[in-house]
Amino acid sequence: MKKILIIEDDPEMRQNLRALLQQLNFHPIEAENGRIGLELAKREKPDLILCDVMMPGLDGRGVLQALKRDTGLASIPFIFLTNLEESGDLRSGTHLEADDYLAKPVANTELIRAVEAIFRRSQRRSKREFKPDFTSVEPLLKFKLTPRAAETLLWLAQGKTNPDIATILGITESTVKKHVQEIFKKLHVETRGAATVRALEVLGSRSRRPRRSSAGSPARL
Repeated sequence: MKKILIIEDDPEMRQNLRALLQQLNFHPIEAENGRIGLELAKREKPDLILCDVMMPGLDGRGVLQALKRDTGLASIPFIFLTNLEESGDLRSGTHLEADDYLAKPVANTELIRAVEAIFRRSQRRSKREFKPDFTSVEPLLKFKLTPRAAETLLWLAQGKTNPDIATILGITESTVKKHVQEIFKKLHVETRGAATVRALEVLGSRSRRPRRSSAGSPARL
């Protein structure tokens, strides 16, 4: 049974999330603030963390930053729980590297969709045969991205930050952000995590196909 850590200071919200996750046969663990949530994350090693953004003391951003600094916790999938007015800030703050975010009050269908997508992604990564091919942007052009946006997505899918991508491609961070917004629009997603999932689905399926010989070599970025 997969463990899901809920970090939320609203008792009613925690109760609603716990009830739904139990119905879905997950094992919910609850924390009423960020500091307790970090302690539970270290002790319980959950399979997924659902975390409120605005909390007294250590807020959701602080929780995520602390997790990313800990090599034993950095890979735990992380979903923000946010008010609608905060969602725009989270979209622009993609350097925080959350896997997804859900607007409160969280609809049951949206929570189920997000959680299932996270675990499908984790399952694909755990399969030995799933080895994304990052040697070419060609498969990503199926999303009707511009070539530069496809290059941006290729590096985004490898976990690179906006400053990293700007350095690699020799462009400004503001240009990278424009490409990221194009990616979100064309892929119909709103987070880097969701865009990465879509990209890996394409790059992973390409790597599993038999390679055909050709006169040219694949473009390397």
